Amino acid sequence: MYAFVDRPVESLCNGGRFLLWAMRAWVSAVARGQCPPQMLYRGFTAVEAPGALPDFHIAMALLAGDAVETLALAPMPCLQISEDEAILLGLWRDFSLESAANARATLALLAEEGSVGQIAKAMAAASRRLVAAGFDMPALAAGATTYQESPK
Repeated sequence: MYAFVDRPVESLCNGGRFLLWAMRAWVSAVARGQCPPQMLYRGFTAVEAPGALPDFHIAMALLAGDAVETLALAPMPCLQISEDEAILLGLWRDFSLESAANARATLALLAEEGSVGQIAKAMAAASRRLVAAGFDMPALAAGATTYQESPK
């Protein structure tokens, strides 16, 4: 999480930027009363990962409905990664590394107990499908960013 929080969006690797876009677009679609999978389909297809969309949608829907506290994602044009977005990016990172124990421990703090397993299953499946589509999840897993601290 700390690899991402308060960083500029442009500092993320392509995979990280895509996931951040997808999460923000999902929340935006729900807020406008639109069907998230329908709104996100073109984006997932553009990165040749339409098979990841159903599991991504399930994970987001369960997080939205069963979160202990409402997760706040920034609006689409925001140039900084918010704290909740950083937590979610950390979860995607952990699932791409198949670090299920770490991810489940984090999910247990975010979601109701009965949903943790379902969210974990959906996030893991979406991560596998993104990797199978050639997605650069290892770069996200490495916390790959282009962000550099300015010299002090």
